[in-house]
Amino acid sequence: MNILLAEDDQSLGELIVYMLKKKAGYKVEWVMDGEDAYDYADYSHYDVLILDWMMPNESGVDVCRRLRTHGYSGAILMLTAKDTVQDRIEGLDSGADDYLVKPFEIDELLARLRALARRNYAPILEEEIRIDNLVLNRLSHMVCLGNESVQLSPREFQLLDLLVQNKGQVLPREVILERIWGYDADIAPKTIDATVKLIRKKLVAFGKQDLLQSIRGVGYKLEH
Repeated sequence: MNILLAEDDQSLGELIVYMLKKKAGYKVEWVMDGEDAYDYADYSHYDVLILDWMMPNESGVDVCRRLRTHGYSGAILMLTAKDTVQDRIEGLDSGADDYLVKPFEIDELLARLRALARRNYAPILEEEIRIDNLVLNRLSHMVCLGNESVQLSPREFQLLDLLVQNKGQVLPREVILERIWGYDADIAPKTIDATVKLIRKKLVAFGKQDLLQSIRGVGYKLEH
């Protein structure tokens, strides 16, 4: 399961991330304010969003409401110390699918996440994506140009797939780093540039040298 956690309490955030990874083997990305939570949810696919109610810059309720207004259909679980009936109503009316009051047991959190994931809110990504004569197959992890296949490493495929999913949008290096290597990865930003360079080198032979565009000082985008 791929989860986005938005929680500004350092100790609680570290505990939740550790337990979700250790006990359940989930992939977890962690942000600490509302604006980042919205941007991450907007940029990428998650099975469940876990939003803390009270966060800097934008509350979890406001993030939830804004995501739903813009058509977000994924599962959202709200975390909060607010436990009155009116608070629960406000959280659910903002678009949350479930509501968990702090403090909570990690096993209950896991059970609620499993229940939300079973509802299968998230849109299914297409098995194949075509851009002109380039075909990216998510099941086989193959990239083909015409009748020729392009051999990409797993990281290269993930990065190209991320750019394909966000075609025409500029993805900052920080976002790419979090999505492909993980928030706690100890790698230099130049690793992203080197990976893009390798992908470009493999695409040049097929006349696709301009597919991946550098946005100076920001990141990359895919155009065709």
